[in-house]
Amino acid sequence: MKYITTLLVALLILPIAARGLKAQKYHSDNGNGTYTNPVIPADFPDPDVIRVGNTFYMVNTTMFVFPGVPILKSKDLVNWQYCSNAVQRFDFSPCYNLDGGSRYGHGQWATSLRYHNGKYYLLFITLDEGGFLCTAAKPEGPWKIRHLPRGFYDASLLFDTDGKIYVAHGNSQIYVTELDKNFAPAGKDSLVFTGDIRHGLEGTHFYKINGYYYLYSTYGGVDGIQVALRSKHVYGPYEEKVVMRDTTRGVNFGIHQGALVKTQTGEWWTMLFVDQGAFGRFPSLQPVKWIDGWPMVGVNGQAVATYKKPDVGKEYPIATLPTSDEFNSPKLGMQWGWNHNPDSTKWSLTERAGYLRLKTAKVVSELPQARNTLTQRIFAYYSKHILSTATTKMDIRHMRNGDVAGLAVFQDPYAFIGVKRTHGADYIVMVNNGITMDSILTKASTIYFKAYANYGTNRATFAYSMDNKTFTHFGNALWMRFSLKVFTGNKFCLFNYATRSLGGYVDFDWFKTAPETIINSVSVGK
Repeated sequence: MKYITTLLVALLILPIAARGLKAQKYHSDNGNGTYTNPVIPADFPDPDVIRVGNTFYMVNTTMFVFPGVPILKSKDLVNWQYCSNAVQRFDFSPCYNLDGGSRYGHGQWATSLRYHNGKYYLLFITLDEGGFLCTAAKPEGPWKIRHLPRGFYDASLLFDTDGKIYVAHGNSQIYVTELDKNFAPAGKDSLVFTGDIRHGLEGTHFYKINGYYYLYSTYGGVDGIQVALRSKHVYGPYEEKVVMRDTTRGVNFGIHQGALVKTQTGEWWTMLFVDQGAFGRFPSLQPVKWIDGWPMVGVNGQAVATYKKPDVGKEYPIATLPTSDEFNSPKLGMQWGWNHNPDSTKWSLTERAGYLRLKTAKVVSELPQARNTLTQRIFAYYSKHILSTATTKMDIRHMRNGDVAGLAVFQDPYAFIGVKRTHGADYIVMVNNGITMDSILTKASTIYFKAYANYGTNRATFAYSMDNKTFTHFGNALWMRFSLKVFTGNKFCLFNYATRSLGGYVDFDWFKTAPETIINSVSVGK
């Protein structure tokens, strides 16, 4: 029996700008010489950061989302912009096409970013396919990818001053391996350190600084511990020191795993990340002070929330990463990524100018199996009263029987609001983790859908409108989680899939995000 929820009293919300309320911005620059962590309030995990000249570059993990392996750039470590997506698609297993399986929770793992002799390098592993190396003459690409003879877990490259190449890698037991010029092992793995604080020493970043070799590593988990290991010799012995262990509840709880980087003026900083629940893992910028040869993080043993910006020699303008999209360009913005490899013949930005056309690409029974689901990260607001919202306008005239299309919040569990065409009739539906929670017949050809994601409560809700002014809340709440089965933060998604036959399509006119504040909330009944 279908479970139907009716909201008898609407959830009243207004855009923050309209209410005159002040909210956390999508950037962390406070405009007064300080910044507030996280530097990006969204899912950019496993950061590695380098500086080349006057520009900083950061790489993050996207796993099964492509284009992926994103490179961001910044002039001051605070204001970041997209630079490139190094891997446009990943054709090393049919599972990346959702053929014979999936790669949820797998795919591109923590990546090492390095610059050496005029070339940029990205080294990463996938748990199923092994090791991969991407190279480019410039960070904007094009990037070339090749499959390596062997993969290394949580690998970090070191180009030593004597011309040798090493990789540090491992979990709980950390190894150093010399590589040849083809990035294949040139000798055996050398065990250099076994974690002794607890299980799970990983996320190593390898450096040579002032005559010492440093393994900058983490004991992972929500309550992560950042440590530095050092030795005068590449193969050890290494001594260990905890450089950050902050268990203060809030935006810095358990801060860990990331990179050390030096500014042009000689300051040292580290980009780590913090597990932020259903929205993913957020990068956090922390000052570093060298004490007795150790890179001590934060101030007086605590990670900073608001702090003075890095001294990079000059001031740079505030930058905000894009989220909304009018679909007026013939190329997708770099904020977008497909859930697994897309079928390039089944989507278009040019067949109808100013619209994203999603054609059904595969007959499936539910959203997690669907090809060509277009995703982007949800940016967080640190209040139970401020919602991260996404709204889209969708033309449904060319759907076929059995087609389902709409707007989702995706992880495990997932939920969506959309349209399902059945026996020639169109129904607005709200589906929560595969179960239809609400359904209503519609005669409209164009519908507006909206998703509301609450970082403070992990609650997401959905609504529809016929005029983009009055929205009717529909279905029940999705209680968002960060499940390791998926291993990315919850994402907003645009989708269209077939349950019977191919040939249908929908057109999305635009996708817009905005913060909104709750001013009253009452929901009654089933």
